[in-house]
Amino acid sequence: MLKFELLKTEGHARRGRLTLNHGVIETPIFMPVGTYGTVKGVMPRSLEEMGAQIILGNTFHLWMRPGLDVMQSFGGLHGFEQWHKPILTDSGGFQVWSLGAMRKITEEGVHFASPVNGDKLFMSPEVSMQIQTMLNSDIVMQLDECTPYWQGEKGGHVTTQAEARKSMEMSRRWALRSQAEFARLENPNALFGIVQGGMFEDLRQESLEALVAMDFPGYAIGGVSVGEPKELMNQIMAHTPHRLPAHKPRYLMGVGTPEDLVYGVHCGVDMFDCVMPTRNARNGTLFTRHGDLKLRNARHKADPQPIDPTCSCYACAGTSGVSWKDGGRAGFSRAYLHHLDRCGEMLSPMLSTVHNLHYYLNLMREVRAALDAGAYAAFMQQFAAERARGI
Repeated sequence: MLKFELLKTEGHARRGRLTLNHGVIETPIFMPVGTYGTVKGVMPRSLEEMGAQIILGNTFHLWMRPGLDVMQSFGGLHGFEQWHKPILTDSGGFQVWSLGAMRKITEEGVHFASPVNGDKLFMSPEVSMQIQTMLNSDIVMQLDECTPYWQGEKGGHVTTQAEARKSMEMSRRWALRSQAEFARLENPNALFGIVQGGMFEDLRQESLEALVAMDFPGYAIGGVSVGEPKELMNQIMAHTPHRLPAHKPRYLMGVGTPEDLVYGVHCGVDMFDCVMPTRNARNGTLFTRHGDLKLRNARHKADPQPIDPTCSCYACAGTSGVSWKDGGRAGFSRAYLHHLDRCGEMLSPMLSTVHNLHYYLNLMREVRAALDAGAYAAFMQQFAAERARGI
């Protein structure tokens, strides 16, 4: 089941509401990534407390471990990981692509060696649909070929238009096969098609039109943030989302920075995901209203401030939920987090992850509020000015 309501627009930016089998999502939304059935470094209860409405799982990795027999015994991914709100699963196409020399892509599907135990395996559109049906994810992604920006290993070349066309056309044929198998399985959830075409606007348009003709419940833009310069990614973001059907949700896959999210909404995107907030947290980079904080810098050794004085997350404000700026004093200092990181204590990436995810989810709350108020253009200007100010 999928129902999308378009509540308000400002230019290409959209405020919406998405109803799925496991709950309602207010859009625009950021979706934390839970590749192996968990969002790294954070308890599911914390995800709910910080306002996560939907999370991701990964078809490829969950197929490898724990396997479909285990997943079936729990009735799917919701019961297995004890997350009872919506879940979106990636098709596995990106992970198969990232295996490089370990895989062989053919029209039928992808032959590859398991990165876990070396077993010879085969992923096809039909297999991907069967796995995702077993996972019972609310949003299922078609199997596609992620068109890379670079072809080959080091010393390779930028993907040509002919190479991008060949890849896009196969993804289009795989979309038809994914759709047919999804219907055969009588999956009660929603299947999204994925627009490909590399960095070529005409190919993006061709892919888009073909997928729209297939009448998917929702659409994603794939094949961005795969090594291309930022200006090319922004070019595709400016070209593609607003050309997708207005009455259906639009998902930009694997993007990105806070600036990318704000610009993506401006271009008409409703849904985002990225590993950046969790990965950067584990590496000591924290997002704040006034720029990025490098926790490992020596200048934080005795700093009594929280990560972000304006933030109300548990790491910054403790259980009070009152920011330092508003008089709260119950959070953890930069000095303490710097100390934990230097000592290799696991609490440091845990608190950092709570903060970064809260920052992303709160940013999207502010985006929705600005759209509700008809003030998104002003919000974009204020956001850029605050981020540029620096810590």
